[in-house]
Amino acid sequence: MESRIEYARIWAGTKHKGQYRKYTGEPYIEHPLIVSEMVREHGLSETAIVAAILHDTVEDTDASFEEVLEYFGAEVAEYVWYLTKPPEFVGTRSIRKEHDRWRLSAAPEEVKIVKFYDVMHNAGSIKEHDPELWSSWRHEMQLLFLAMDIHSIIPIMEKHKEFVDSL
Repeated sequence: MESRIEYARIWAGTKHKGQYRKYTGEPYIEHPLIVSEMVREHGLSETAIVAAILHDTVEDTDASFEEVLEYFGAEVAEYVWYLTKPPEFVGTRSIRKEHDRWRLSAAPEEVKIVKFYDVMHNAGSIKEHDPELWSSWRHEMQLLFLAMDIHSIIPIMEKHKEFVDSL
């Protein structure tokens, strides 16, 4: 199990090399690694942990779904597809967010949990560093959680009540 996770860490680290988080300036790879650790602590499958590590590679690097499929298998590629934002040519931000909601509403439960932890980790830096974006982003995440039928992951919500209440 550990070898596929380690390979995902190395591959994603290489893909994200030279990228830094917008607000914090830390190496970008730290975000997916933190999300993957949250997913691991939650007790999700190896597939979910690997998908958490890779969740931003296709949208933020030159990685492709075909590479994810080839190197990590169909289930990981499917999870990453659910977690990847639509490209800008799809339309305005509101249209892209609508696509996100539709796609994640049909996602497997583990993907929804990965997305929850992704949102949770992103929320802190957005709230602290970009109060103007925070207001609209917060509303988008509320709509996303409703679309994902967030009630299906109530134990997470209860465990992270302070975060959920902040939305």
